[in-house]
Amino acid sequence: MTDPSRLTASEARLLLVSGKLTAERLVSACIDRIRVRDHEVHAWVHIDAERTLEQARQIDRRGIRGPLGGIPIGIKDVFQTKDMPTQYNSPLFEGNQPGVDAAAVTLLRDAGAIILGKTDTVEFAATGRKARTRNPHDLVRTPGASSSGSAAAVADFHVPMTLGTQTGGSMIRPASFCGTWAMKPTWNSVSNEGARRYSATLDTVGWFARSAEDLALFYHVLTGDEGEIRPEGTFFTFAHLKSSLWDRAEAAARQMMERVVAGLPLLGHRVVDVELPHELSDLAALHMRIMRGEGRVAFLPEYRIGRDLLDPSIREQVENVDGITPAQLLEAQDIAAEARRTFDAVMRDFDAVIAPSTLGVAPIGLANTGDLIFNGFWTMLHVPCINVPFRDQETGLPVGLTLAAARGADAKVLSAAHAFQTIS
Repeated sequence: MTDPSRLTASEARLLLVSGKLTAERLVSACIDRIRVRDHEVHAWVHIDAERTLEQARQIDRRGIRGPLGGIPIGIKDVFQTKDMPTQYNSPLFEGNQPGVDAAAVTLLRDAGAIILGKTDTVEFAATGRKARTRNPHDLVRTPGASSSGSAAAVADFHVPMTLGTQTGGSMIRPASFCGTWAMKPTWNSVSNEGARRYSATLDTVGWFARSAEDLALFYHVLTGDEGEIRPEGTFFTFAHLKSSLWDRAEAAARQMMERVVAGLPLLGHRVVDVELPHELSDLAALHMRIMRGEGRVAFLPEYRIGRDLLDPSIREQVENVDGITPAQLLEAQDIAAEARRTFDAVMRDFDAVIAPSTLGVAPIGLANTGDLIFNGFWTMLHVPCINVPFRDQETGLPVGLTLAAARGADAKVLSAAHAFQTIS
């Protein structure tokens, strides 16, 4: 058998259910991998090896139950966990033990998952203190942010799946840099109760995995939606959007886009060039105004009780250095609401849109977590997005493409991701 730590969640589930693999062996393999690699990768801020091994033994004794029965999972350290610290990478919350699970964690446990530990994050999943995490493909490069540890843990075979969040590019960007599959579902399709809030109208719970099948497995558990994934062999219609933003893409991202867009028709799929309506031309700036305007409210309590312990970039949001007025924030929220309806109408005749996930491969240096220019507007539009991992032919480093669809079309974009799995 392949080293169990390298299995996808779907592969591991089949072996667990058939009795060809025990939960204890799977968890042990993951812990062994973490012990070998995490002193370099630094994906984790908390691991409870003995407790999780005992949970695995209990599962083996009673039998595999639930769609994630016996699967070890990492949790971004902005979700409350009743049996592990939740510290948000903030000195204000060192040793914080909430004693209660976030809603998403509750759903994962109920599905039989084993919570192996907490993964590192940028402070409050926002800005400020960076995660200590490094890119497992090249330790001098950024893993992306803010779900840094969650992306690296999956990419480096520590666990097959992890939980994350996205407010700007916090999942799709690290997935692209680290070379993993990731999904940001339709906004508010997964409860974010018990997850640290940054922006009330942008924050979205999402997940990292090693295959399109794994993304769908996680989706069904966390949303309760049993939307049908179209079978292999289905042909899709993709929109290839033209935008001035794409001109900022570097060679690795441009070449990957060109190769995939040219290759899809050879596989029977249809690709149509589509111009974005004028009213969707400045979404990146709109997203930033909403994120920073709502972030001012989110961090006010911490500012009042521990201003000097907050990173200056967080203090600046509370102090409103951008000068965003209440009227400007309301206007931005109203424009965003109209933009969502407009984009949904554009996508009416398409299964998914194809776009770059990042400017290119992961930048060198840990201080620069990468530009979110290709991510933030998808988050603001509330649409489902999936990062499909590819490799740059010149450097061998990961570079991802994004599949996005209209709001609520999560099953469509998951189906399209399955089609991409044959060429990624």
